[in-house]
Amino acid sequence: MSAPAPAPVLSLRGVTKRFGGLLALAGIDLDVRPGEVLGLIGPNGSGKSTLLSVIAGRQRPSAGAIRLDGRDVAGRDSVRLCRAGIACTFQLVRLPDTLSARDNVAVAAMYGRRRLGIERARHLADELLERVAFGADRHALPAALTYSDQKRVELARALATEPRILLLDEWLAGLTPTELADALDLVAGLRRDHALTLVVVEHVMAAIRTLCERVAVLDAGRLIAEGSVEACLSDPEVVRVYLGDEDA
Repeated sequence: MSAPAPAPVLSLRGVTKRFGGLLALAGIDLDVRPGEVLGLIGPNGSGKSTLLSVIAGRQRPSAGAIRLDGRDVAGRDSVRLCRAGIACTFQLVRLPDTLSARDNVAVAAMYGRRRLGIERARHLADELLERVAFGADRHALPAALTYSDQKRVELARALATEPRILLLDEWLAGLTPTELADALDLVAGLRRDHALTLVVVEHVMAAIRTLCERVAVLDAGRLIAEGSVEACLSDPEVVRVYLGDEDA
């Protein structure tokens, strides 16, 4: 007799988001299992980033429930959700340009789950910058960093809050093939070493195939497929959404 499936760490029911007359998310039902890497895919404008923003508390849902360990957290702001264990990277890197790489990470540790003092936060920042293979000067300002190093600072900053669930919004976008291979190894290692649950928005299908056990596919704010990577990518509706009727 097989063991029962673990209860989802994150559960969405009927999650809806409207921007005036635009329906960006239409009643999303989705469970995220503890310790998994769930890929969230779909064409541009399908609602992927909006869904991450709603989960992370950067935007309030118009309707629906978002449960973290069974507790409804829908509508809580991003600070409270961060302290509950949800961290998110941005689609475009956003680092305060007056803070060094080290202090960008340290500030996150000061306001994360443990709310560390400045010295302990800086010590943790040094450890995390090394963990994400940040090779530049830790005292450099963001403007002096390469795009790849800025992304590594952003990832270290998210980790400094000590999340249980990490939402990565196209974190791999814009990397060279060599940088992409290194980044995939890094993300896989973080999941293993930090016991993280990850939800990954990504257009690079090689990354989705490498990292994810399961994917959810959005189109025009609706969940149109969910399951194994291969099953979803061969689903005729998913193929049509990505390629159009004629090419599909």
